Amino acid sequence: MLIQVRPVGFVAALRRHAEDDFWGGGESCIELTEQFNADALQGLTDFSHIEVLFLFHEVDPSRIITGARHPRNNTSWPAVGIFAQRGKNRPNRIGSTICRLGRVEEKRLYVTELDAIDGTPVLDIKPVMAEFLPREPVRQPAWSSELMQRYWLRKE
Repeated sequence: MLIQVRPVGFVAALRRHAEDDFWGGGESCIELTEQFNADALQGLTDFSHIEVLFLFHEVDPSRIITGARHPRNNTSWPAVGIFAQRGKNRPNRIGSTICRLGRVEEKRLYVTELDAIDGTPVLDIKPVMAEFLPREPVRQPAWSSELMQRYWLRKE
């Protein structure tokens, strides 16, 4: 089965290449493509956060992981399957981030803490609703908390 997806927008950001940490505080702009007008964003500013689905477009297809690996190649963390981690070298190269919506200007959304680089194709944008967030405590292994310690810090 062939599935075709067209970007709904593109990211304009200061970062030109993916890095593992220090995504905190940065502002990015998502500009919708020509197939959309400003009406597509009507009502979005009533929400504090949005979920952005995007393509890791710089990942070389030859570097895709389909099995298990040590996250960030750190052998002190267990080897886990690609679907048990959020690495960019995933089979369909799809990323997802919940970020704060700052403002909307015409066909542009300004967000903070979107961990996507400049030129990233945006596949979809959804408002974050509390009812779609976990309804019970989130459980995760210790290694994933260690991995994320510096992820959302501001770059000095």
